[in-house]
Amino acid sequence: MSLAADAFVSQIAAAEPWPENATLYQPLKEEQILLSDNASSLAVQAFLRMCNLPVQVVCRANAEYMSPSGKVPFIHVGNQVVSELGPIVQFVKAKGHSLSDGLDDGQKAVMKAYMELVNNMLLTAELYIQWCDETTSAEITRPRFGSPYPSPLNYILAYQKQWEVRRKMKAIGWAGKSLEQVYEDVDQCCQALSQRLGSQSYFFSRQPTELDALVFGHLYTILTTQLTTDELCDKVKGHGNLIAFCRRIEQNYFEENDRDSTSSMSSRFSKGP
Repeated sequence: MSLAADAFVSQIAAAEPWPENATLYQPLKEEQILLSDNASSLAVQAFLRMCNLPVQVVCRANAEYMSPSGKVPFIHVGNQVVSELGPIVQFVKAKGHSLSDGLDDGQKAVMKAYMELVNNMLLTAELYIQWCDETTSAEITRPRFGSPYPSPLNYILAYQKQWEVRRKMKAIGWAGKSLEQVYEDVDQCCQALSQRLGSQSYFFSRQPTELDALVFGHLYTILTTQLTTDELCDKVKGHGNLIAFCRRIEQNYFEENDRDSTSSMSSRFSKGP
């Protein structure tokens, strides 16, 4: 199929209404999913709930290999498969749903800048801690990542993934960073987010945007994920308005909509602050 024909098919599919059987795929929740993937999945779930679009979450051991981009989460909507928050936001917008239509051009530019900050700092820090910190990698990351697979495939896949992430860290200039420097980057990112949020309910006043979904996904997951130390979690817990922000979104978009699936999330979160 030509690029023009492919684009036409995509436009037709995007114009179709959102189906009730839309599905979001992610790695196995309890035994496999890692901090960074869990954060990204939760951000997409928050975004779709904020748009009032139903989606069923399905966990698959091979979700990463099912994804068209090799990254999770991804959604299956009608005949379309779309992965990662940015493309999913654009796909949903094509269907007539957007959280940021009410923003002016200047506000949209600010929102985009903060989303880049979160992806460049928080997501990268999560990947670094998972795969570049030897203690975390040995005790948590490699065992969880390879858990669905038999030996020696579990070791092969885990070390292959670690090599890929470390190569990426080298390419972006993070390979030479110490763990303390990474925590400092996270702290600076949290300070910037805290200052931007201030006393508002959301980053742009009373209504959530894509930025709120992205920040919630990462901060909430950091607050509720057990690592080898509490240092990463403590960077978030140092900002009371960010904790209140996470609780607000949990209560408004998760507890009220699906109490069964969020009861454990609530109990874990209550132990954080």
